Amino acid sequence: MVSIGEVARKAGVSVGTVSRVINRNAAVRAEYRERVERAVRELDYRPNPFARSLRRQESLTFGLIVPDVTYPFFAELVKHADDLAALRGYCIVLGNSNNRGDIQQRYIDIFSERRLDGVLLVPSMDTRPRDLDGSVPVVIVDRGLKGFPLFASDHRGGAETAVTYLIRLGHRRIACIAGPETLTLAQERVSGFRAALAALPKRQRPTGQVRFTEFDYVGGHNAALALLQGPARPTAIFANSDQQAIGALRAAADLGLAVPRDVSIVGFDDVPLATHLAPRLTTVRQDVRRIADLALQHLEKARTNGIARRSVIVPTVLQVRESSGPPPPENKQ
Repeated sequence: MVSIGEVARKAGVSVGTVSRVINRNAAVRAEYRERVERAVRELDYRPNPFARSLRRQESLTFGLIVPDVTYPFFAELVKHADDLAALRGYCIVLGNSNNRGDIQQRYIDIFSERRLDGVLLVPSMDTRPRDLDGSVPVVIVDRGLKGFPLFASDHRGGAETAVTYLIRLGHRRIACIAGPETLTLAQERVSGFRAALAALPKRQRPTGQVRFTEFDYVGGHNAALALLQGPARPTAIFANSDQQAIGALRAAADLGLAVPRDVSIVGFDDVPLATHLAPRLTTVRQDVRRIADLALQHLEKARTNGIARRSVIVPTVLQVRESSGPPPPENKQ
């Protein structure tokens, strides 16, 4: 088992500096912090949570509940949350709610009974604020829930940036494949889509069809088939998730359409698969690690200061790749 002294020697700093980095002391110089974090990763160092919990009378364990652990965004969130929690000396216990409020509630009850230090929660679609009774500190991630601090991407801004990019390429028939209509983040991404269209003068404004469906491959495939076989075929599709966008790529191929020559496709998430497709997917990148880090910091502080009613929205970045381009010449205006 790697000791804290070995980490200090590899990083070329004192044991006290390593301890301060692990405990997120803001006074540590950035250079030392980077060296310690690199040494921690290379040596696979894990602080001893049991000894620390005895000293502090804490469980040093956080719960993380996601709607579907197979969804790439949530899988990435789990990975980063686990890595960052370990660096702080905490463990993560995972719950998969299958997007059902009753399963989610069972996990929250169990985490409360076992006196976990807090819960990171991506709410199921039927979650109500009154379902969370305060028995354990809860921080909401990705999907907003009234009355609770939220740590999420700028869903609206990211969507608006993506669609504005398509407009600047010359597209005037742009469709949106959205997530479930009752989901807050889907509403925000559709709002960003519509805001980008509305920014143009009315006579120049692109038409914009919206189809609500699941965030998965099948939903994206079926929605894209319907759009691309409709009477006014779009020259560009903005999908609310990379899974939907990948489904749309498949639909275009099924119909004999080339991407981006016949139709441009843009996603949202920037999952690892996005750079391994043919063509590589243009998409809105979410900084999942940053979101996880901020949410964990907030939850850690809540142990002593209580949950602050403060939300943090993390900017997104448009990653332009091969799946987007100008519309076919006959569609330019």
